Amino acid sequence: MQAAEARLALILAAAITDFLDGWFARRSKKISKWGELIDPIADRAFVFIAISVLLFERTITSAQYFIVLSRDLATAIGFVIARSVAWLRPVAFRARFAGKVVTALQLITLIIAITQPDLVPRLIPFVTVASAVAIVDYTATMWGQRAR
Repeated sequence: MQAAEARLALILAAAITDFLDGWFARRSKKISKWGELIDPIADRAFVFIAISVLLFERTITSAQYFIVLSRDLATAIGFVIARSVAWLRPVAFRARFAGKVVTALQLITLIIAITQPDLVPRLIPFVTVASAVAIVDYTATMWGQRAR
């Protein structure tokens, strides 16, 4: 198996197992606090490592790298702020549709970068818009849930 095929298989396996894990957890109603914490961290770590490899290999530019990770960076900063500010501590961090769209676009970007790297610049505007929408959505939700 070639390196590109192996990477593609790894990305597809990660996407499928992440989807199935969430689906089984919701269906069986076996959702735990640890699962809610570890699952998104594992997802973000996977995307971070995969996109970092593409940057180091110069398959993507630094700007594309930061655009693809912008939602993750913003939510990580938001999480730290929410846990540091007393009136934001009660806010529950939950997956949101806009965030799921960004995750799907991140995975698509990884696949395109491996299979057809010349198409990545065409995909980046979609990732940019989806990331901005997700950041605004998470921020508005957090602000709406804050303790008054």
